Amino acid sequence: MGNLKGKKALVTGAEQGIGQAVAKLLAENGCDLAIHYFASRELAEENAKFARSKGVRADIFHADLTDEKAAVSMVKSAAEFLGGIEILINNVGDLLKRKYLSEIDMDFWKKVYDINVSSAMLVTREALPYLEKNTGGASIVNLASLAGRKGGHPGSLVYSTCKGAVLTWTRALSNELAPKGIRVNAVAPGLILGTRFHAAHTTKESADETIRGIPLGRAGAPEDVARTIVFLASEFDGFITGATIDINGGVYCA
Repeated sequence: MGNLKGKKALVTGAEQGIGQAVAKLLAENGCDLAIHYFASRELAEENAKFARSKGVRADIFHADLTDEKAAVSMVKSAAEFLGGIEILINNVGDLLKRKYLSEIDMDFWKKVYDINVSSAMLVTREALPYLEKNTGGASIVNLASLAGRKGGHPGSLVYSTCKGAVLTWTRALSNELAPKGIRVNAVAPGLILGTRFHAAHTTKESADETIRGIPLGRAGAPEDVARTIVFLASEFDGFITGATIDINGGVYCA
């Protein structure tokens, strides 16, 4: 894995779950951190405190990333704090609520799309001027989902569609930004317990049934995803771009 010491990273949705695990692992590898949060300032502060204990610079930045002005302001503030951006982790996403096709109205469709797709576009667009200044290359990692690969459980139609869009966004963006030395990859996690997402949207019975179908015989943990993301972020002189790594214990193999 490449050397991350002194690299400047912005992680969205970094107060809990996968985002928290990514921020912690980046800090342990020497990255200075801009920790974006939306729901919990307290958790974000705890993560920044942890990062500082590892000897790196870290601060927190609040924004509703579905609001264009808020997203623009957040990225600008994060870049000013870090002195640039070399790594961008687009982690924000949510299902919001399970709804079947007959229940979906345009407000719900747009809200889920904005959380999972528009937020990544806005943050990446605003981070681009900083990312492309790095003569040694830069890394973007997007959070997709197993749901975007094979469709999710019933009631996750909109979310699955959005995560499929993230996969296509990753491939298209990698082609556009490769000449600038910016690599763009994605991860597609399966069942990852210990996250607010599954605490809100997955029952124990559903999780147990899913685990019975996982070849490795267990659910994933946020750290399983974080290790993969940090690897992708670290390969500044690597040859991996436009790729999606599936992290699902063998349920789906592309």
